[in-house]
Amino acid sequence: MSAWNFIKHFPCTNLSRHILRAKPRCCFTSSTRPSSFSISASLSTSSSSESFAAAPYLSVRIHCPKHVVDPFSEALLCFGASSVAVDEDDDEEEEDVTSKEICIESIFPVHEEVKMCISQAANSIGLKEIPKFKVELGDEQDWITKNQESFQPVEIAERLWIVPEWTSPPVAEAVNIILNPGLAFGTGEHPTTKLCLLRLQSLIKGGEAFLDYGTGSGILAIAALKFGAASSAGVDIDPLAIKSATHNAALNSIPLEKLELHLAPSDNTEIPLRKEQFDVVIANILLNPVMELADHILSFAKPGATIGISGILSEQLPSVKERYSPFLEDISVATIGDWVCMSGTKKRS
Repeated sequence: MSAWNFIKHFPCTNLSRHILRAKPRCCFTSSTRPSSFSISASLSTSSSSESFAAAPYLSVRIHCPKHVVDPFSEALLCFGASSVAVDEDDDEEEEDVTSKEICIESIFPVHEEVKMCISQAANSIGLKEIPKFKVELGDEQDWITKNQESFQPVEIAERLWIVPEWTSPPVAEAVNIILNPGLAFGTGEHPTTKLCLLRLQSLIKGGEAFLDYGTGSGILAIAALKFGAASSAGVDIDPLAIKSATHNAALNSIPLEKLELHLAPSDNTEIPLRKEQFDVVIANILLNPVMELADHILSFAKPGATIGISGILSEQLPSVKERYSPFLEDISVATIGDWVCMSGTKKRS
């Protein structure tokens, strides 16, 4: 499998107290021709939420031990889930935390072999038994309704808000990023997205070229322009990401000439971006592509540019730091809970 196929979209918000993480809902096949899109490619699409949920999906409720919920959630994304939502149990904690189960609400494409995916995910993290699960056919309109009910404006920092398309900004004079996440794209509430937004806000001084590697909903590419970047580019393997990011750019009145979006090939062939083109590069993706695609990610950054890597857990940081330290200096780490954003400056020689 191509490493590109592991790219996920940015972590999403709760569906009633959930922590939702998402990735592409499809991979390229021989009938899918990789191509490049400018932001103008899909601006004629409907502005309604329904435009991002064109097909039914499988809603899968999985019970797993609480102590493995993070690695198991990541594994589910790698082995076929489109998104995972973790619902914390309100019951009193048991003495043996390893025996306490937690529910993962996940979404799978209708064609996916769910039992095989869950089995592979469990095996990859060393679970001895396949967790119990229940599969139901989901209705896209039900998901949209739940999403709209649960997705409220999110304050990332003072004067920085993520605002759903169907509500009004709480602070009109703030930097408001208007977002319609669609079926499996981020809303900005997950810690890794917050970490990336805060790091990006501190880095953009005005006039920079920014690359959003694994763009998903386009949230970081759009934010960079609102912070003052001269240009943004977003790359993703999923055509729905390009559609979602394009729609969200239009919601934010982003000029066509400032944002380019590229659908990445599934075979690791080149995307139409120049090497050493960007002043700031952020990749908020899964651990596997963070490791496998390190050289590719770094190649787009100018010498002296800042690279940000997120979508990783604290326990994964040592291996990520080891992979990137030969190419980065002045490495710093920011955390929210168990989640990490590592950044550093690309060495000049």
